[in-house]
Amino acid sequence: MSHSHSHDHGFGGHSHDHSHSHSHDIRFSAAEHGHSHEILDGPGSYLVREMPIVEGRDWKERAFTVGIGGPVGSGKTALMLALCLALRESYSIAAVTNDIFTREDAEFLTSHAALPTPRIRAIETGGCPHAAVREDISANLAALEDLQREFATDILLIESGGDNLAANYSRELADFIIYVIDVSGGDKIPRKGGPGITQSDLLVVNKIDLAEAVGADLDVMDRDARRMRDGGPTLFCQVKTGKGVEHVVNLILSAWRSSGAEAVSKARGGPKPTEGLDALKAE
Repeated sequence: MSHSHSHDHGFGGHSHDHSHSHSHDIRFSAAEHGHSHEILDGPGSYLVREMPIVEGRDWKERAFTVGIGGPVGSGKTALMLALCLALRESYSIAAVTNDIFTREDAEFLTSHAALPTPRIRAIETGGCPHAAVREDISANLAALEDLQREFATDILLIESGGDNLAANYSRELADFIIYVIDVSGGDKIPRKGGPGITQSDLLVVNKIDLAEAVGADLDVMDRDARRMRDGGPTLFCQVKTGKGVEHVVNLILSAWRSSGAEAVSKARGGPKPTEGLDALKAE
């Protein structure tokens, strides 16, 4: 079954209206689909990517937000856990996860005592998970703003549902975008491109310990990532064991400071450690 739709999009510094028609392997009615897709002219470029929205940004309404995306199984949730553990002692943080029909990732963070349970929220997106972080961000924005009102956070973390290489965050949702891939898909993944690879603020190549087992050449991945990202930052990590996580944290904090969000935290007496950690560790 084919369907057609039209929409506006601004990508790579331009916008226009157009219509198109295509077929999905999984068939939706308009009501079931519930959103339109952004049509990309190309994978984009790190140097001309959409930049964080700083002018007019209200850091009191929603703290500096780190968006983590990537394909299913790349290690997004493991990175969420690692960042929670690394940041929570010095910064007030909270997290939002996205799954299609479950609360699996939020439950993972809770079971691993990443944060006090009230600071972890789960969104069940249904359908296309990229829509919840790109085309219709309302549910995620509401969850993040609720967490901000309740906990006055310094930094917020959000994880998208696992998706394909064309998925990326709206800048109205994420101030710092991390895209996670892993070596199990082979060393061709960086050169396949896609907005997550080319336009994220940071590309993380995870599970580097598996490279030899799957025949992936890390030097090739490094070369291709540099080329596809115009030299934008790429980190090779083994998130599960913590290798490389410190560098991820440093880049996040550098962006947080330069955005102006740090000044807002300091003005209200922060940054402060996440409350409730003693009780969490005692459980």
